[in-house]
This record gives sequence, C-alpha cells and structure tokens, in this order.
Amino acid sequence: MNLLKTLATVSSMTLLSRILGFVRDFVIARTFGAGMLTDAFFVAFKLPNLLRRLFAEGAFSQAFVPVLGEYRNRRGAEATRQLVDRVASLLFLVVLAVTLLGMAGAPLLVHISAPGFVDDAAKFALTVELTRITFPYILFMSLVALAGGILNTWSRFAVPAFTPVLLNVAFIVMALYAAPLFEPPIMALAWAVFLGGALQLAFQLPSLKRLGMLPRFSLDLQDEGVRRIFRLMAPALLGVSVAQVSLLLNTIFASFLSTGSVSWLYYADRLMEFPAGLLGAALGTILLPSLSRCHAAERHDEYSKLLDWGLRLTFLLAAPAALALALLAVPLIATLFYHGEFTATDVFRTRDALVAYSLGLLGLILVKVLAPGFYARQNVRTPVRIALLTLCVTQLLNLILIRWLEHAGLALAIGLASILNASLLYSGLRRRAIYLPQPGWLLFYGRLACALLSMGVALWAVAGEAADWLGWSLGQRLWRLSLVVAFGASVYFATLWVAGFRLRDFKRSAAE
Repeated sequence: MNLLKTLATVSSMTLLSRILGFVRDFVIARTFGAGMLTDAFFVAFKLPNLLRRLFAEGAFSQAFVPVLGEYRNRRGAEATRQLVDRVASLLFLVVLAVTLLGMAGAPLLVHISAPGFVDDAAKFALTVELTRITFPYILFMSLVALAGGILNTWSRFAVPAFTPVLLNVAFIVMALYAAPLFEPPIMALAWAVFLGGALQLAFQLPSLKRLGMLPRFSLDLQDEGVRRIFRLMAPALLGVSVAQVSLLLNTIFASFLSTGSVSWLYYADRLMEFPAGLLGAALGTILLPSLSRCHAAERHDEYSKLLDWGLRLTFLLAAPAALALALLAVPLIATLFYHGEFTATDVFRTRDALVAYSLGLLGLILVKVLAPGFYARQNVRTPVRIALLTLCVTQLLNLILIRWLEHAGLALAIGLASILNASLLYSGLRRRAIYLPQPGWLLFYGRLACALLSMGVALWAVAGEAADWLGWSLGQRLWRLSLVVAFGASVYFATLWVAGFRLRDFKRSAAE
C-alpha cells in the first residue's frame, strides 16, 4: 500500500468534510452571527466535543490501535475478535455512564467551563439546556472511534475519513430548515449535534460487518488486552490532547472578556483546524497502524524512516499553510463569515486570533506526527510528562498575554506552547534513538525557505487591502480569494520544483 496515495485519499475525504464545515460555519454565521446565542452554543458543544477528542479520538484511539495491531499480527483472528468484543462492551458501558452523569450535571459543567456566564441567568440557563442535548454526542463518537480504529488497522481508511462529513450535513440541514421550528432557534444546532453523532455511527457499522468485526456484547473485566488498553488510556488523556484542554481553559478565560470573544476564537480555530485536520490528523491516522506493525515486528530502521517521511511532509505542507493563514486572514474570514449578523468588527477580531493561532500551526501538526512515535510503542509516560509541562506553560502564557492581546493572547499561548510540545517530543525521540533523521535535512530546509519566501512575497503583493475585501460582494470575494490562493500555491510548488523537489521522492509503502 502506497502511503502517499493513502494520505491523498484520507486528505481528500477530510477536505470534503472541511469544505462542508466551512459551509456549516457560513450558515451559522449568517443565521446567528456572533453574540449571546452562539456563545452559549459553542460552550455547550465544546464540552462533549472536548471529551470526544480527549477520550474517543485521543486517548482511546492511541491506546487501542497499537494493542489491536499487536493482536492481529501475533495472536490470530479469534483472539483479535474477542478483544474487539470485550473492549466495545466495556467502552459502551463506561461512556454511557459518563453521558448520563454529564447530562445530569450540566449546570455544574457550565459553571466550571464558562464561569463568566453565571451572572447572566438567561445565558447560563440556555447553555445548560444546550449542553444536555449535545452531551450524548460523546457516546456516539466513542463508538465511532472504536469502529474507526478497527477499520484503520485493516487499512480501510476512506470510511472513517468520510464519516465527519455527516455531522456537517446535519448542521447545515438543521440550521437552514429546522431553526425556525425551535425557540430559541439556536436549539436546532444542539439537535444537529445529536443527529450527526448517530448518523456517523450508523454509517460505519456496515463496513465493520463486512470485515466480520461488528462487536458483540461480551464483558470481561479481567481480560489482559482490555486491561492493558484502559491502563494506557488514563495517561494518554493528557499526552495526546493537551491542545484540547488548553482550548477549554481558553473558553474559561474568554468568558470573562467582551461578548463575542468565545465566538471569535471559535471561528479562528475552525480556520486553523482546516490544515491541521487535512494534514495532521490524516498523517497521524495512517502512520499509527504502520508504526505499530513495525514495532511489533521489531523493524526499527523502518520505524525511523516512517517518522522521517511524516516529518518532511509536515514541514512541506504545514509551513506554507501557516504563512497563508497569517497573510490571508482578512480575505478568508471576510469570504467565509462576513455575512448577515457577522460584522466588520467580528472580522478584525477574528483576524487577530487567527494570526496568533497561525504562529503555532506547525507545532500543532508536528505533535500529531511525533506523538504516535511514542504511542505505537505503547510508551505513554514520556508524552504525559511533556503534556503536563506544556499545559502549565500554556496557562502561564495565558495570564501574561491576555492583558495586552485579550482573546488573541489566548490563541497565541496555545500556538507557542504547541511549538514547545513538538520540540520536547522530537528531542525525546532522538535521545532514545527511536528516530534517526535521514540524510538531506539541511538542503531540505534551504529549499523550503526559498519556496516560503517566494509564496509570501506573492501573497503579499496580490492580497490587496482589508477594506477592499469588506466592500466587495460575496461573489467577488470568492472569485478573488480563489485566484489569490491558486496564485500563491502555484508560486510555492513551482519554486519547490525548480529547487529540485519531485513527487516521487515522497512515495512510501506502508509497513505490512
């Protein structure tokens, strides 16, 4: 299996999801703007969404996939099937309990996650109600993560990659057609979360059935594989998802700032997540099963080469994305969100957060590539120590930067801490000789710097003034943004080609 081709497949599915995600945000921004209602919904959705990233896609996936790969390679089909059944049964019961507790304790959760809402009784009550509707999302998504881990281990990457599209479809349909049926209309978005979670789970079940891996209820708390997975999960909660914890803490800080701060951070985060998901999540998804197989087979040299391949692709694609987000912040935000209730002030306040986020984008994506280097070896201690340090540094930076930069300071703190996180993970892999860089990195950096400089000059020259973007119609903005992005990308890749980069240099086979 060609990993570059697989990356293209997963990224294309992710691209479709991200495009629909922007359509979803366009619809939400146009319908609801950025104010009290959206602040309440984004806080309510952030709670189950955070748990989904921490528990399901974060800690569970990183603990489950390496052990599942070991069982498949070393213990045979029957033992693997039994592991899936027992893990699925325990996971369902645990997350069901978490879901019910979360719904019952919604007032306390909102009080903790957005204490600035407490003084506004109507805003607090609405957030509590929205939280109760959205909280079952974590149950659906935990089971989706289980299904996705199984499918990825069997190299069925396309179905899990397409699955998030269904959540965006649910958002768009509910916002456009169901919002007038609810009072307040923002309730339609909460039910879209519930519906989207259910659709994603239902979509993956037929693929599991075709593999013969559709889970059956079989609870055994003493099973060695189950106990190992759940032991690995506890520390992995911090090791994999420190950025998500930081985002939640940012919401707490932002709830004390001016109205709209939570929403400005949300819209900036959505733009930052586009390249982060398109590249970081896709690379992490396809690397982890191959790294796990290399570790199980004790092919250490191949392990190191896989990490090197992932790091080079990250620099090659994430660095220009970060530069483009900073230089094209206003054109992007104006094109996607400057409609209806979303004002010019919202554009510039979101711009401030996006520029701050862009400084740490490369670090955020590198973490998604470097962390699997530890987790594929079932090593959770090192990432946990790094995550704890990074989390502390993030909060220290929050306290310092929020005084001068307000909500943009919160975004900058996450970006700077992500760079620290990636740097410490990299040095840890090097010290343990887990990763040995392949030859040619100095020349790689030189060529990359030339391409970035060329693209930066090109984008700066053609982007135009911010005021112009606010004055143009939606059609004009779409057309001009498409031309600017296409021109910048053409300059970047043409410079890479002249510098000697070729697509064939990045082809790599997956570990079998």
